[in-house]
Amino acid sequence: MAHELKTPLFTVQGYILTLIEGAVNDTEIRTKYLERANKGVERLVAVIKDLDMISKLENDGMKPDIEVFNMLELVQNVFDLFEMRAKKRNLTLQFDKVYEFPVFVKGDVKKIEQVLINLIVNSIKYGKPNGTTIVAIDSYNEHKFVTKIIDNGEGIKQHHLSRLFERFYRVDQSRSREQGGSGLGLSIVKHIIEAHNETILLKSTYGEGSEFSFTLEKAK
Repeated sequence: MAHELKTPLFTVQGYILTLIEGAVNDTEIRTKYLERANKGVERLVAVIKDLDMISKLENDGMKPDIEVFNMLELVQNVFDLFEMRAKKRNLTLQFDKVYEFPVFVKGDVKKIEQVLINLIVNSIKYGKPNGTTIVAIDSYNEHKFVTKIIDNGEGIKQHHLSRLFERFYRVDQSRSREQGGSGLGLSIVKHIIEAHNETILLKSTYGEGSEFSFTLEKAK
């Protein structure tokens, strides 16, 4: 954890010291270094915010506020939120089919939205250009629905799969830092789903893509 905080902190400090030592007088360098320092600060804020969320989840300070909601509507809201970000990478966000009826589930709508955001943003970060992220919702058993987030991106090598939900675990360090984020997104997903007493699953084939899925109780 210390490493994840120190790296952006030292980066910001380095840029600021360079400016103090005289580079501030060069308009071009000043603007470039301030932008880079700001990126470092944004990364620090993201790490601290996500650490706070995980801490609360681990200490039962964020127990799910269970209500009934339409999963299709929630997924569409997240699609709308990240449509422009996906377009920048020539990625398409879509459902696997046209759903004729709402899919009502029980859960904490704000926290499940966070789960969807983290998984869909993850698929955008590591998706292939001109790729697709598909969300499918199926019946898991008599009492539960399963929501699947499927991409045709890079995929993950098998030896990484068991550790992927650990805090700060990164498959590709350089690529992860380039793409930003706190390194806690998947850990938060796991904590939220487990706080619902539900299951998070992962299937991936390196070079072909990944499928993250989680269950939620059907609303009767």
